[in-house]
Amino acid sequence: MTIDVQFRAQRGAFSLDVGLKLPARGVTALFGHSGSGKTTMLRAMAGLEHCAGSMLFGDEIWQDHAQGVFLTAEKRPIGYVFQEASLFGHLSVQDNLEFGFRRTPVSKRRVDMLETVEWLGLGDLLQRSPVNLSGGERQRVAIARALLTSPELLLMDEPLSALDGAAKAAIMPYLERLHAELSIPVVYVTHAVEEVSRLADHIVQLEAGRVVAEGPALSILSDLHRPAMAGEEPGAVIEASIREHDDAHHLSELVLPGGQVVLAPRLAADAGSPVRIRIPAREVSISLRVPEGTSILNILPGRILDHEEGDPGRVLVQLELEGKKGKSTRLLSRISRYSWDRLGLREGMVVQAQIKSMGLAHEG
Repeated sequence: MTIDVQFRAQRGAFSLDVGLKLPARGVTALFGHSGSGKTTMLRAMAGLEHCAGSMLFGDEIWQDHAQGVFLTAEKRPIGYVFQEASLFGHLSVQDNLEFGFRRTPVSKRRVDMLETVEWLGLGDLLQRSPVNLSGGERQRVAIARALLTSPELLLMDEPLSALDGAAKAAIMPYLERLHAELSIPVVYVTHAVEEVSRLADHIVQLEAGRVVAEGPALSILSDLHRPAMAGEEPGAVIEASIREHDDAHHLSELVLPGGQVVLAPRLAADAGSPVRIRIPAREVSISLRVPEGTSILNILPGRILDHEEGDPGRVLVQLELEGKKGKSTRLLSRISRYSWDRLGLREGMVVQAQIKSMGLAHEG
């Protein structure tokens, strides 16, 4: 099953023209600069904005411009989470949650009240008024309220954009838990790389109303040629697992998809847990041979797949670490053009990738 969208719109000088088949499972991130068309596309999917084109949710036709079919928002089985939590201030948190839950016929309820309260950590907030909640708490309630309508599709429009750094950090584990628990497909709008890295299974990157990159999250985020966002530091996102912890040195041993083991700053998750790590390109250097007497803890053999000259005097290099059973891990390394020339680097060459353990960022 897929979500097939074909949208065209003209809004003054801005035009939207996208055609996509999105997976009807997991989290799809609509990613891009402000003004790239993310929210217009999301609102069109919700039926809140009328664009020319069509939308099919599996075999259900939600819109077909040619046939004159257009289901309004209230007729689409969606949940919508806005940038600002729009809660009923005169109702308690529990009454806000029950508002949508009670209006969903019992036969169509796919989301359990108690489970949702647990997933989003709302047990201690149920009797409180929304006016007495923090921004992050209000947004967790808004997400729960949207889920309790038992939607077939959950749409989230930059749900963390109104929060400060501390509130974002506090709510992110709850979103990660939803990611792990929910069977409902989610389309998540954001311009933040860290949110995409931690939550997305699939990515659609928009620029000026057009798709410039689309595909599985790990592949897109580690793509050498993907257009970078303003201020974005290139890097690779990798799904690993925790082998064990070294409490004496406050480190964790992580196993990469190919079986290689790397050291990272101590993670809070238990041994055996899956984790996503982001390795910024600036934290990966290249050597022709295994170095001796170095403080760098992670040194792994790899092969140069590709390179691209971007900023003056710098080269972005894509490396592949060969692993067991044909599995591989791809990294990005940013080095100077002088180093590229001095070492005589070229595509296909076997080198040593040096990864600073303190540079590995835990992405959830």
